[in-house]
Amino acid sequence: MPAVIVIGLVAISPKLFSKQINAAIDAAAGGQNTEWYRVLEGSIYDGDTLRVERGDQELKIRFCGTDSPEIEQPGGIEARDHLRSLVAQGDGAIGVVPIEKDRYGRTVADLFVIRPDGSEIHLNSQMVMDGMAYHYKKYSGSCPQPDVLVRAEEIAKERLAGVWAIPNTQYPWNYRKKNR
Repeated sequence: MPAVIVIGLVAISPKLFSKQINAAIDAAAGGQNTEWYRVLEGSIYDGDTLRVERGDQELKIRFCGTDSPEIEQPGGIEARDHLRSLVAQGDGAIGVVPIEKDRYGRTVADLFVIRPDGSEIHLNSQMVMDGMAYHYKKYSGSCPQPDVLVRAEEIAKERLAGVWAIPNTQYPWNYRKKNR
């Protein structure tokens, strides 16, 4: 029997949420072509940054609207490893819907993989829903569907998934500010 998550007054199953995520992916593309890349081996630095390549083109990607714990923080290594496991489900191929460039020249994007069975994983929201990243509200305004990230975080909080189960955890943006 599938689990049912209650958000406010609306009951939502993970399967239904997945359909909403797929709709968000379609909306994110907004008629643009999704760019397909290969993830470079050893290039997943943490839970929200990676490098990809296609031919002689290489991009450093930052997930739109999410922020994962830094590697030095509790949950940081787990977030990186979780992202690696999600990416591996797509055999290293990754769909990139570019949104903008950040101040460091990285491509900010919505990312997804397609499993061998044809199902999709929207990496941005999956990382948040699994408690391996936070919804980074300050930087989600340019994301095509920030409401999907909000819902994913509500699910993670309710489940006490990942970072939400770590006592006295610190948001990564506060951690970086404190440790500059």
